[in-house]
Amino acid sequence: MSSEHTTTAATDSAAPGEDVAAGEIVLEAQGVKKHFDQSDSFVDKLFGASGSVKAVDGVDLQVRSGETLAVVGESGCGKSTLGQTLLNLHKPTAGAVRFRGDEISGLSGKQMRPYRKELQMVFQDPLASLNPRQTVGDIVTAPMEVHGIGDSDADRLERAEALLERVGLKQSHIDRYPSQFSGGQQQRVGIARALAVEPDVIVADEPVSALDVSVQAKILNLLDDLQEEFGLTYLIIAHDLSVVEHICDRVAVMYLGKVMEIGPVDDIFDDPANPYTNSLLSAIPEPDPTIEKKRMTLRGTPPSPRDPPSGCVFSTRCPLKIRPPEYEDLDDEVWEGVEIFREVLRERGDLSKGVRERLKDLLGMETRGMDTEEVLEEAFENKTVPNEVQQHIDSAIEHVRRDDLQSAQEELREEFGSICEQEMPEQYVVGDNGRTSQCHRHAEEYQDTQAYISDHGYER
Repeated sequence: MSSEHTTTAATDSAAPGEDVAAGEIVLEAQGVKKHFDQSDSFVDKLFGASGSVKAVDGVDLQVRSGETLAVVGESGCGKSTLGQTLLNLHKPTAGAVRFRGDEISGLSGKQMRPYRKELQMVFQDPLASLNPRQTVGDIVTAPMEVHGIGDSDADRLERAEALLERVGLKQSHIDRYPSQFSGGQQQRVGIARALAVEPDVIVADEPVSALDVSVQAKILNLLDDLQEEFGLTYLIIAHDLSVVEHICDRVAVMYLGKVMEIGPVDDIFDDPANPYTNSLLSAIPEPDPTIEKKRMTLRGTPPSPRDPPSGCVFSTRCPLKIRPPEYEDLDDEVWEGVEIFREVLRERGDLSKGVRERLKDLLGMETRGMDTEEVLEEAFENKTVPNEVQQHIDSAIEHVRRDDLQSAQEELREEFGSICEQEMPEQYVVGDNGRTSQCHRHAEEYQDTQAYISDHGYER
């Protein structure tokens, strides 16, 4: 990872992560949030659960005419929810979605009809998104009829046959049912249906993830050809970064409902600025076994979107988290041991509050205790722990033994916590291509830590 980045805080004069020289803004999200009430189910109501799942939590995004923007991230990061919220399939909890300057968030079905023609979606599971009782002809012509495209049924059928042929199917397939096609063919039908109303923007949710690798390449090439032929704008939701690298112009990297980094695909893949982007790229398998590369391994699991961290959402797993000043010179392996211990306590805390555990308690069933000694033995094995660190570890252990997990977590947070956990980082402009990254290490007071990122980050 390069240390040549120049960073400034993003301002209102240019939207974060956007190239002001790019095309016209077609689709825009401003401060979009989508929270789901977690107390809808019977079990949640039984235990009095409250709060909400913060699937999308304050996203700013702009999609420009003719480009392909990818939204990537781990499963559960909120990327599919974001895509559906942008199309008003979910009403945002807060913020605004605009299509060519018109706010569409929260519009009724009737009010959305003119925009549905311009905004289409290709779904991840092609078979589940196609009506099994309709023929392909009915599936493709139905949107045309709704939006008044075509002079007659015969005209619409002729258009459907032409579309099927354009996406690589045969006109004779017009009377077949979805179950009579392979997965790749079903996805082609889904693409033809989206094209039937001559849309401006297509949101493709994992369009090739359910397909064989050989079929994936054909579908991606098809999407690329169709974009050039019909002047389409794409928002592609994906987790396969190798796919994204070859077909997209820009990439937005999501984690726990937030966009961590956004910018041109070449810049991000060649020189990731955000630690989370760094970790995602380092996980891409290297096809050449003779090439050695530095990997960034993440510990633990993502926090629950019901209770995300109050500071940087990546702070509980980030290997480049800023340390408190008094521990800047602490041995890296000892610091890693402290972080592992804290992460285990956090995960056990999440478990102790889970519905399953509360159900066990209600039924009088025994739950597994916390083997803190085993955790510590593994975390600090063969490491010399300074006394000022050991005393806080010992104190936390005593809290755990008294079944006071919260006090143990608070003691370690007060002693070893950092700005990463306490404050939400700003979006910083990185370099000169409009790229932004949400990370405290880009702040002016931490610029000298860029060398630390270079030493500890992923090298492509």
